[in-house]
Amino acid sequence: MRTDTTASVSTHLLDTSVGRPAEAVPVSLAVRSGSDAQWVTLGGSATDADGRCKDLPALPEGTTHVRLDFDTETYFSNEHSSKKQAEAQQDAPRVRDSGAFFPEVAITFAVVPGEHYHVPLLLNPFGYSVYRGS
Repeated sequence: MRTDTTASVSTHLLDTSVGRPAEAVPVSLAVRSGSDAQWVTLGGSATDADGRCKDLPALPEGTTHVRLDFDTETYFSNEHSSKKQAEAQQDAPRVRDSGAFFPEVAITFAVVPGEHYHVPLLLNPFGYSVYRGS
């Protein structure tokens, strides 16, 4: 929930290797109030069946920077996810046996009060992309 004195954040995670939302990915949200301030972890969530986190913590007043940390290793090591990837990429190289190439993805961005920031993450075993959505 945003107000005129705070910003709000939402995210959406899509696994582009299978063309589906990425479910059950742990996501942590941290904030700071200024470039020199320490990061404060507010809490976390996990993506739902639609790849969304609908219960991320509210941002406190004075937040200037937000960091979303995605535990992608957990997702890619999930047996169910690996089966879906294998079916979708029958001719593609296997994901490394030692886990995800990117075991975590950290997205840091600046915010201003009164704005909503939707930050989707497009993920595959060997790459990712992020953008400010609407």
